[in-house]
Amino acid sequence: MNQNSSSTENWITVKEINNNMIVLDNNKLVSGIKVLPRNIFIMDEISQNRVIDELRKFYNQIDFEFWLIVADRPTNIDLYISQLELQLNNVSKPAIRKLIIDDINKADNFVQNDVVDTEYYILFQASTPEEISKNNRTLISNLAQSGLIGVQTSNEDLRMILDNFLNGGKTFTERTVTTQ
Repeated sequence: MNQNSSSTENWITVKEINNNMIVLDNNKLVSGIKVLPRNIFIMDEISQNRVIDELRKFYNQIDFEFWLIVADRPTNIDLYISQLELQLNNVSKPAIRKLIIDDINKADNFVQNDVVDTEYYILFQASTPEEISKNNRTLISNLAQSGLIGVQTSNEDLRMILDNFLNGGKTFTERTVTTQ
């Protein structure tokens, strides 16, 4: 590691990321849920309005401080490209081969243009793991009433959020490093 670079943990008070929580130097915990994406704009207008109304109720029922985080994560479609290449090797009809080659070219274009997945998180700070669990259960069950799925953030999610906001999306393997 470059001696002249400073790690973000030195100035954002992160002690560690463990057990799906960010542990701060003051022993406070930060965790939350990832909201799985759902395109409500392909629904009919009544269904869209129902989801929006339920989300409004959901946000108004949260009785603790929280942060809505929107983060981009690089899309990994290597497996998809490999599967297309396998299919290409097993197909002899020219029309089908052309369709598969077109899909491979589109996928390569995605990779070359740094296409990202947009992920949505609701994070909060708590004092104990029990409080984290309680708040996560509340968020997940109330989101379900809105027709959305929430899952607890993983260590990888939390690291990605820190990297995304503090390091311009660059992932560092040892410590999170800021540029000078």
